[in-house]
Amino acid sequence: MSAETSSLEWTNRKALVTGAGGFIGSHLVERLLGEGASVRAFLRYNSRNDLGFLADLKSDRLEIMKGDIRDLETVRRAARGMEVIFHLAALVGIPYSYQHVYEVVEVNTVGTLNVLIAARENKVERIVHTSTSEVYGTAQTVRIAESHPRQAQSPYAASKIAADALALSFYNSFGTPVAICRPFNTYGPRQSDRAIIPALLIQALRKDEMVVGNLKPTRDFTFVTDTVDGFVRVAASGACVGREINLGTGLDVSIGDLARRIATLTGRNIPIRQSEERMRSTTSEVQRLCSDNSLANSLAGWQPKVSLQEGLQRTLDWVKQQAHLYNPDQYRV
Repeated sequence: MSAETSSLEWTNRKALVTGAGGFIGSHLVERLLGEGASVRAFLRYNSRNDLGFLADLKSDRLEIMKGDIRDLETVRRAARGMEVIFHLAALVGIPYSYQHVYEVVEVNTVGTLNVLIAARENKVERIVHTSTSEVYGTAQTVRIAESHPRQAQSPYAASKIAADALALSFYNSFGTPVAICRPFNTYGPRQSDRAIIPALLIQALRKDEMVVGNLKPTRDFTFVTDTVDGFVRVAASGACVGREINLGTGLDVSIGDLARRIATLTGRNIPIRQSEERMRSTTSEVQRLCSDNSLANSLAGWQPKVSLQEGLQRTLDWVKQQAHLYNPDQYRV
Protein backbone atom coordinates (compact mmCIF):
# COMPACT_ATOMS: atom_id res chain seq x y z
CA MET A 1 0.00 0.00 0.00
CA SER A 2 1.21 3.54 -0.78
CA ALA A 3 0.74 6.75 1.19
CA GLU A 4 -2.18 7.79 -1.02
CA THR A 5 -5.37 5.76 -0.93
CA SER A 6 -7.73 4.97 -3.79
CA SER A 7 -10.58 2.57 -4.37
CA LEU A 8 -8.27 0.34 -6.44
CA GLU A 9 -5.95 -0.26 -3.49
CA TRP A 10 -8.76 -1.55 -1.30
CA THR A 11 -10.63 -3.59 -3.90
CA ASN A 12 -10.82 -7.22 -2.68
CA ARG A 13 -8.54 -6.54 0.27
CA LYS A 14 -9.58 -8.42 3.38
CA ALA A 15 -9.96 -6.21 6.45
CA LEU A 16 -10.97 -7.04 10.00
CA VAL A 17 -12.61 -4.26 12.02
CA THR A 18 -13.01 -4.87 15.75
CA GLY A 19 -15.64 -2.81 17.51
CA ALA A 20 -17.36 -2.66 14.14
CA GLY A 21 -20.91 -2.08 15.40
CA GLY A 22 -20.05 1.08 17.28
CA PHE A 23 -19.94 4.74 16.36
CA ILE A 24 -16.57 5.09 14.59
CA GLY A 25 -16.35 1.39 13.72
CA SER A 26 -19.59 1.37 11.72
CA HIS A 27 -18.51 4.45 9.75
CA LEU A 28 -15.16 2.75 9.04
CA VAL A 29 -16.86 -0.45 7.83
CA GLU A 30 -19.08 1.63 5.55
CA ARG A 31 -16.05 3.46 4.13
CA LEU A 32 -14.08 0.26 3.53
CA LEU A 33 -17.00 -1.39 1.76
CA GLY A 34 -17.32 1.71 -0.38
CA GLU A 35 -13.63 1.40 -1.27
CA GLY A 36 -14.16 -2.18 -2.45
CA ALA A 37 -12.73 -4.07 0.52
CA SER A 38 -14.11 -7.30 1.96
CA VAL A 39 -14.77 -6.64 5.65
CA ARG A 40 -15.04 -9.01 8.58
CA ALA A 41 -16.89 -7.04 11.27
CA PHE A 42 -16.10 -8.25 14.79
CA LEU A 43 -18.88 -7.49 17.29
CA ARG A 44 -19.28 -8.28 20.95
CA TYR A 45 -21.78 -11.13 21.30
CA ASN A 46 -25.16 -10.45 22.82
CA SER A 47 -28.26 -12.62 22.99
CA ARG A 48 -30.40 -9.97 21.26
CA ASN A 49 -28.49 -10.49 18.00
CA ASP A 50 -27.89 -6.74 18.03
CA LEU A 51 -25.73 -5.67 15.09
CA GLY A 52 -25.51 -2.07 16.24
CA PHE A 53 -25.20 0.37 13.36
CA LEU A 54 -24.28 -2.40 10.94
CA ALA A 55 -27.88 -3.60 10.79
CA ASP A 56 -28.66 -1.38 7.81
CA LEU A 57 -25.50 -2.22 5.86
CA LYS A 58 -26.14 -4.75 3.10
CA SER A 59 -23.18 -6.16 1.18
CA ASP A 60 -21.99 -9.57 0.06
CA ARG A 61 -18.52 -8.38 1.07
CA LEU A 62 -19.54 -7.92 4.72
CA GLU A 63 -19.07 -10.83 7.14
CA ILE A 64 -20.33 -10.55 10.71
CA MET A 65 -18.41 -12.33 13.46
CA LYS A 66 -19.40 -12.20 17.11
CA GLY A 67 -17.34 -12.81 20.20
CA ASP A 68 -15.42 -11.12 22.99
CA ILE A 69 -12.16 -9.27 22.38
CA ARG A 70 -10.91 -10.64 25.72
CA ASP A 71 -10.99 -14.21 24.38
CA LEU A 72 -7.73 -14.94 22.56
CA GLU A 73 -8.96 -18.00 20.65
CA THR A 74 -11.90 -16.05 19.24
CA VAL A 75 -9.64 -13.19 18.19
CA ARG A 76 -7.27 -15.65 16.54
CA ARG A 77 -10.16 -16.97 14.43
CA ALA A 78 -11.21 -13.45 13.56
CA ALA A 79 -7.71 -12.61 12.27
CA ARG A 80 -7.36 -15.66 10.01
CA GLY A 81 -7.03 -14.76 6.36
CA MET A 82 -7.03 -11.03 7.04
CA GLU A 83 -4.61 -8.61 5.38
CA VAL A 84 -5.41 -5.51 7.45
CA ILE A 85 -6.78 -5.17 10.99
CA PHE A 86 -8.39 -2.01 12.34
CA HIS A 87 -8.64 -2.45 16.10
CA LEU A 88 -11.32 -0.19 17.57
CA ALA A 89 -12.97 -2.45 20.17
CA ALA A 90 -12.82 -0.70 23.55
CA LEU A 91 -14.75 0.54 26.55
CA VAL A 92 -14.50 4.29 26.07
CA GLY A 93 -16.52 5.87 28.88
CA ILE A 94 -14.31 7.77 31.31
CA PRO A 95 -16.92 7.91 34.12
CA TYR A 96 -17.57 4.19 33.52
CA SER A 97 -13.85 3.53 34.03
CA TYR A 98 -14.05 5.00 37.54
CA GLN A 99 -16.59 2.33 38.46
CA HIS A 100 -15.31 -0.69 36.49
CA VAL A 101 -11.53 -0.44 36.39
CA TYR A 102 -10.82 -4.15 36.01
CA GLU A 103 -13.24 -4.62 33.12
CA VAL A 104 -11.86 -1.55 31.32
CA VAL A 105 -8.29 -2.84 31.60
CA GLU A 106 -9.33 -6.31 30.45
CA VAL A 107 -11.12 -5.00 27.36
CA ASN A 108 -8.80 -2.16 26.39
CA THR A 109 -5.40 -3.54 27.34
CA VAL A 110 -5.72 -7.34 27.31
CA GLY A 111 -8.03 -7.12 24.30
CA THR A 112 -5.35 -5.18 22.43
CA LEU A 113 -2.74 -7.77 23.42
CA ASN A 114 -4.97 -10.49 21.94
CA VAL A 115 -5.26 -8.59 18.66
CA LEU A 116 -1.49 -8.13 18.48
CA ILE A 117 -0.83 -11.81 19.18
CA ALA A 118 -3.38 -12.89 16.58
CA ALA A 119 -2.07 -10.43 14.00
CA ARG A 120 1.50 -11.62 14.47
CA GLU A 121 0.55 -15.30 14.25
CA ASN A 122 -1.49 -14.69 11.09
CA LYS A 123 1.19 -12.50 9.48
CA VAL A 124 -1.24 -9.65 8.93
CA GLU A 125 0.19 -6.98 6.60
CA ARG A 126 -0.96 -3.96 8.62
CA ILE A 127 -2.59 -3.30 11.99
CA VAL A 128 -4.10 0.06 12.89
CA HIS A 129 -4.58 0.34 16.63
CA THR A 130 -6.90 3.00 18.06
CA SER A 131 -5.56 5.23 20.82
CA THR A 132 -7.14 8.34 22.34
CA SER A 133 -6.12 11.93 23.03
CA GLU A 134 -6.91 11.22 26.69
CA VAL A 135 -3.48 9.58 27.01
CA TYR A 136 -1.93 13.07 27.01
CA GLY A 137 -3.91 14.39 29.96
CA THR A 138 -4.16 18.15 30.29
CA ALA A 139 -2.02 19.83 27.66
CA GLN A 140 1.41 20.92 28.85
CA THR A 141 2.12 22.38 25.41
CA VAL A 142 -0.35 23.54 22.78
CA ARG A 143 -0.72 22.20 20.23
CA ILE A 144 -0.14 18.63 21.45
CA ALA A 145 2.36 16.66 19.36
CA GLU A 146 2.86 12.90 19.60
CA SER A 147 5.94 13.50 21.76
CA HIS A 148 3.84 15.08 24.53
CA PRO A 149 4.20 13.28 27.91
CA ARG A 150 1.59 10.67 28.79
CA GLN A 151 -0.54 11.41 31.86
CA ALA A 152 -3.06 8.86 33.09
CA GLN A 153 -5.77 11.08 34.56
CA SER A 154 -8.38 8.30 34.48
CA PRO A 155 -8.35 4.49 34.50
CA TYR A 156 -9.54 4.67 30.89
CA ALA A 157 -6.52 6.74 29.90
CA ALA A 158 -4.22 4.33 31.77
CA SER A 159 -5.69 1.33 29.95
CA LYS A 160 -5.08 3.01 26.60
CA ILE A 161 -1.53 4.10 27.48
CA ALA A 162 -0.79 0.46 28.30
CA ALA A 163 -2.42 -0.74 25.07
CA ASP A 164 -0.40 1.75 23.01
CA ALA A 165 2.80 0.63 24.72
CA LEU A 166 2.02 -3.01 23.91
CA ALA A 167 1.43 -2.12 20.26
CA LEU A 168 4.76 -0.35 20.00
CA SER A 169 6.50 -3.16 21.87
CA PHE A 170 5.29 -5.65 19.25
CA TYR A 171 6.64 -3.39 16.51
CA ASN A 172 10.02 -3.00 18.24
CA SER A 173 10.34 -6.61 19.39
CA PHE A 174 8.83 -8.58 16.53
CA GLY A 175 8.53 -6.16 13.62
CA THR A 176 4.74 -6.37 13.80
CA PRO A 177 3.49 -3.77 11.26
CA VAL A 178 1.32 -1.73 13.59
CA ALA A 179 0.46 1.96 13.38
CA ILE A 180 -1.37 3.90 16.10
CA CYS A 181 -4.17 6.33 15.28
CA ARG A 182 -4.95 8.82 18.05
CA PRO A 183 -8.32 10.51 17.46
CA PHE A 184 -9.19 13.74 19.23
CA ASN A 185 -12.84 13.84 20.37
CA THR A 186 -14.57 12.37 17.36
CA TYR A 187 -18.24 13.28 16.93
CA GLY A 188 -21.00 12.90 14.36
CA PRO A 189 -24.05 10.80 13.40
CA ARG A 190 -24.53 7.53 15.35
CA GLN A 191 -22.70 8.73 18.47
CA SER A 192 -24.50 7.98 21.73
CA ASP A 193 -25.49 10.67 24.19
CA ARG A 194 -22.79 9.40 26.52
CA ALA A 195 -20.72 11.91 24.52
CA ILE A 196 -21.05 15.65 25.01
CA ILE A 197 -22.21 16.80 21.55
CA PRO A 198 -25.23 14.49 21.11
CA ALA A 199 -26.11 14.98 24.79
CA LEU A 200 -26.21 18.74 24.30
CA LEU A 201 -28.05 18.47 20.99
CA ILE A 202 -30.90 16.36 22.34
CA GLN A 203 -31.22 18.58 25.41
CA ALA A 204 -31.33 21.69 23.23
CA LEU A 205 -34.06 20.12 21.12
CA ARG A 206 -36.26 18.81 23.95
CA LYS A 207 -35.49 20.55 27.23
CA ASP A 208 -35.84 24.05 28.67
CA GLU A 209 -32.22 24.05 29.81
CA MET A 210 -28.92 22.37 28.92
CA VAL A 211 -27.24 20.54 31.79
CA VAL A 212 -23.47 19.96 31.64
CA GLY A 213 -20.51 19.38 33.90
CA ASN A 214 -17.51 21.70 33.79
CA LEU A 215 -17.86 24.47 31.18
CA LYS A 216 -14.18 25.42 31.07
CA PRO A 217 -12.31 22.42 29.55
CA THR A 218 -11.53 22.68 25.84
CA ARG A 219 -11.63 19.89 23.27
CA ASP A 220 -10.50 19.38 19.69
CA PHE A 221 -13.67 18.07 18.01
CA THR A 222 -13.11 16.05 14.82
CA PHE A 223 -15.96 14.95 12.56
CA VAL A 224 -16.28 11.19 12.18
CA THR A 225 -15.74 11.06 8.40
CA ASP A 226 -12.45 12.88 8.89
CA THR A 227 -11.38 10.46 11.60
CA VAL A 228 -12.26 7.49 9.38
CA ASP A 229 -10.34 9.02 6.49
CA GLY A 230 -7.36 9.22 8.81
CA PHE A 231 -7.63 5.52 9.68
CA VAL A 232 -7.77 4.54 6.02
CA ARG A 233 -4.84 6.77 5.07
CA VAL A 234 -2.68 5.62 8.00
CA ALA A 235 -3.35 1.99 7.05
CA ALA A 236 -2.23 2.74 3.50
CA SER A 237 0.99 4.50 4.48
CA GLY A 238 4.08 2.43 5.16
CA ALA A 239 5.66 5.52 6.71
CA CYS A 240 3.14 5.31 9.58
CA VAL A 241 4.22 1.84 10.72
CA GLY A 242 5.72 2.00 14.20
CA ARG A 243 4.42 5.54 14.66
CA GLU A 244 1.72 7.26 16.72
CA ILE A 245 -0.43 9.59 14.63
CA ASN A 246 -2.72 12.35 15.96
CA LEU A 247 -6.04 12.82 14.20
CA GLY A 248 -7.41 16.21 15.23
CA THR A 249 -8.30 19.56 13.73
CA GLY A 250 -5.72 21.66 15.58
CA LEU A 251 -8.52 23.87 16.95
CA ASP A 252 -10.17 23.60 20.36
CA VAL A 253 -13.38 25.00 21.83
CA SER A 254 -14.55 25.15 25.44
CA ILE A 255 -17.55 23.11 26.54
CA GLY A 256 -19.32 26.34 27.43
CA ASP A 257 -18.78 27.83 23.97
CA LEU A 258 -19.82 24.53 22.41
CA ALA A 259 -23.10 24.57 24.36
CA ARG A 260 -23.80 28.14 23.26
CA ARG A 261 -23.11 27.23 19.63
CA ILE A 262 -25.51 24.34 19.84
CA ALA A 263 -28.22 26.50 21.40
CA THR A 264 -27.82 28.99 18.56
CA LEU A 265 -27.82 26.20 15.97
CA THR A 266 -31.13 24.86 17.25
CA GLY A 267 -32.60 28.35 17.35
CA ARG A 268 -33.35 28.22 21.06
CA ASN A 269 -32.27 30.72 23.69
CA ILE A 270 -32.11 28.36 26.67
CA PRO A 271 -30.00 28.54 29.85
CA ILE A 272 -26.93 26.36 30.43
CA ARG A 273 -26.59 24.87 33.92
CA GLN A 274 -23.62 23.11 35.50
CA SER A 275 -24.42 19.89 37.37
CA GLU A 276 -22.41 18.36 40.19
CA GLU A 277 -23.43 14.88 39.01
CA ARG A 278 -21.65 15.46 35.70
CA MET A 279 -18.50 16.95 37.23
CA ARG A 280 -15.25 14.99 37.28
CA SER A 281 -12.67 15.45 40.00
CA THR A 282 -10.25 18.31 39.33
CA THR A 283 -7.28 15.94 39.15
CA SER A 284 -9.02 13.61 36.68
CA GLU A 285 -10.61 16.18 34.36
CA VAL A 286 -8.43 16.92 31.34
CA GLN A 287 -8.55 20.70 31.00
CA ARG A 288 -7.31 21.20 27.45
CA LEU A 289 -6.85 19.07 24.34
CA CYS A 290 -5.71 20.59 21.07
CA SER A 291 -3.85 18.52 18.50
CA ASP A 292 -0.80 19.02 16.37
CA ASN A 293 -1.81 17.07 13.24
CA SER A 294 1.27 17.82 11.15
CA LEU A 295 2.56 14.23 11.33
CA ALA A 296 -0.70 12.86 9.91
CA ASN A 297 -0.41 15.33 7.08
CA SER A 298 3.23 14.63 6.27
CA LEU A 299 3.14 10.82 6.60
CA ALA A 300 -0.38 10.01 5.43
CA GLY A 301 -1.53 13.06 3.46
CA TRP A 302 -4.37 13.59 5.95
CA GLN A 303 -6.09 16.80 6.91
CA PRO A 304 -9.59 17.42 8.30
CA LYS A 305 -12.18 18.73 5.87
CA VAL A 306 -15.35 19.24 7.94
CA SER A 307 -15.59 22.43 10.01
CA LEU A 308 -17.14 22.34 13.47
CA GLN A 309 -20.14 24.35 12.26
CA GLU A 310 -20.80 21.98 9.36
CA GLY A 311 -20.23 18.92 11.51
CA LEU A 312 -22.61 20.13 14.21
CA GLN A 313 -25.30 20.78 11.60
CA ARG A 314 -24.88 17.32 10.08
CA THR A 315 -25.01 15.74 13.53
CA LEU A 316 -28.07 17.78 14.49
CA ASP A 317 -29.88 16.66 11.33
CA TRP A 318 -29.18 13.02 12.23
CA VAL A 319 -30.19 13.41 15.89
CA LYS A 320 -33.51 14.94 14.80
CA GLN A 321 -34.20 11.91 12.61
CA GLN A 322 -33.12 9.41 15.29
CA ALA A 323 -34.37 11.19 18.40
CA HIS A 324 -35.85 7.94 19.73
CA LEU A 325 -32.30 6.74 20.43
CA TYR A 326 -31.70 9.53 22.94
CA ASN A 327 -32.93 10.35 26.44
CA PRO A 328 -32.29 13.95 27.50
CA ASP A 329 -33.39 13.19 31.07
CA GLN A 330 -30.70 10.56 31.69
CA TYR A 331 -26.99 11.09 32.36
CA ARG A 332 -25.13 8.18 30.78
CA VAL A 333 -21.71 7.16 31.99
